[in-house]
Order: sequence, then C-alpha cells, then structure tokens
Amino acid sequence: MAKWTPTHEAPEPLEGPIVPTIIGGTILWFVLFLVQLPFYGWFEDHGHLWWLWTCLAGAGLGLIGIWYVRGRDAALKRAAATVSPDGPPAAAE
Repeated sequence: MAKWTPTHEAPEPLEGPIVPTIIGGTILWFVLFLVQLPFYGWFEDHGHLWWLWTCLAGAGLGLIGIWYVRGRDAALKRAAATVSPDGPPAAAE
C-alpha cells in the first residue's frame, strides 16, 4: 500500500482574538454551572448530576486555558518585537 502524500501545502493557522474567546467560554461554563446549581436535587434524582460537574470542570479548565493563552499571546508579541525587518530574529541578550 502506497503512503499518501498531500498535493498542496497546509494553510496557515487562523489567528484571532484568542484571549477574549477563551475568557468568554470560561464565563459561559461558569454561568451554566450557576444556572444549574439550584436544580441540584433534580439532577441527582434523574441521574444527570454529571451535567453540573461538567460545567464546573469546563470553568476550571477555562481558567487554565486563560493562563496558557495569555502567556502564549505575550510570547508571540515578544517574538514579533525582536524580529528585525531585514532578517531572522535578533539574539536575546
């Protein structure tokens, strides 16, 4: 069987407002947790308690995501600031 090779180059990754997107998603998960919290008993009675904990886990992982993407964004900005217009990035001192 022959190995498949692509016939075209992969597109560049899309860059956008990553930090606000992750913050918005984290807030959404936390709001969903808070909205479901008053119905804890109903969820427990019907075997859907995992819905509540999924929202809390999404909010917690979102906090880790915010920390990660803020660091990534800062690193990208630092790297862009060290790039000279006529060549490769300047050596860090």
